[in-house]
Amino acid sequence: MAVGGGLGGLVLVGLFLLLGGNPADIGLGGGGADQGQAEQGAQAYDLDHCETGADANEHDDCRVLYTAYSVDEVWDKVLPEQAGITYEKPGVEIFRDSVQTGCGFASAQTGPFYCPADQTLYLDVSFFEQLGQLGGENAPLAQEYIVAHEFGHHIQNLEGTLGLSDYENPGEDSNAVKIELQADCYGGIWAHYADAENGGDLEPISKDQLASAVETAGAVGDDNIQRRSGGEVNPEAFTHGSSQQRQEAFLAGYNSGEMAQCDTLDRGAYQS
Repeated sequence: MAVGGGLGGLVLVGLFLLLGGNPADIGLGGGGADQGQAEQGAQAYDLDHCETGADANEHDDCRVLYTAYSVDEVWDKVLPEQAGITYEKPGVEIFRDSVQTGCGFASAQTGPFYCPADQTLYLDVSFFEQLGQLGGENAPLAQEYIVAHEFGHHIQNLEGTLGLSDYENPGEDSNAVKIELQADCYGGIWAHYADAENGGDLEPISKDQLASAVETAGAVGDDNIQRRSGGEVNPEAFTHGSSQQRQEAFLAGYNSGEMAQCDTLDRGAYQS
């Protein structure tokens, strides 16, 4: 699948990769990382200005970094308790313009993604500026939701289920959709515990912030992206789920804080 530039390219990527598709399936070739990578990046991305929680609430790149710290804290506790799996931190790499990854070359227009080959999340913060073009909000919790969703794919990788996703066989009941909805739900789990146990680095989740995250989840639904790209809604081509499904998945995790409520694959492997 060729990915072009501008909004058209973003929409195509959004349909397939935005918030979690497999980069190998859109032409990124296949190759642990440490979270300290976020402080260097492909082009020595400078995060020296990210020193406090106040910085995280002012700068998008600092917010990504501090959100990663927060998500780590949540899953370090939740994953062993609810799934019996030891949590391992992924790498987080903030880059500018382009980056070489374990899954191949990526540009800013690729959108945020998780590469299982090097267990690293990749994100160019300029992507946040494009959210409005998909009907989402560039609000703090909306940004944090994107990061938490990508961490959800890392959790799936640790569970051994990420590889079940098959983007070559799409559809509203496909494994691709189930994997993406579960990652949305896992993002909601982070928000549940981050809201309840906020340590002060990130702003508490308000009703308006929650609404912005839910709106963004809807904006990246397959049906919305298909409409915005000028096509008709075709559930047989879904790879991430409809707007309603993505919103419901995020809220299921947020309201419960339980992995069992995110069991889209019906594995029955979780403890409440």
